[in-house]
Amino acid sequence: MATCEKLSKCPFYQGQMSMESGLGSIYKKKYCEGDKMSCARYQIATKLGPEFVTNNIYPNMLDQAKKLLAQHGKSL
Repeated sequence: MATCEKLSKCPFYQGQMSMESGLGSIYKKKYCEGDKMSCARYQIATKLGPEFVTNNIYPNMLDQAKKLLAQHGKSL
């Protein structure tokens, strides 16, 4: 799969989480270099806009993304 086009500017990796070690590298491999459509941050950013993606949303928080999208009449 192709690398997510949002990776280089994703605020999640701009100071919050290192992509080179630990959990950051696992998330990067799974979501950024794997299945970006399963990334909660990607879903929110593409369906509502990047301003709706808060710093406390991690890539694996699809339940949070579903709730936020539902509040705005959108779905995953």
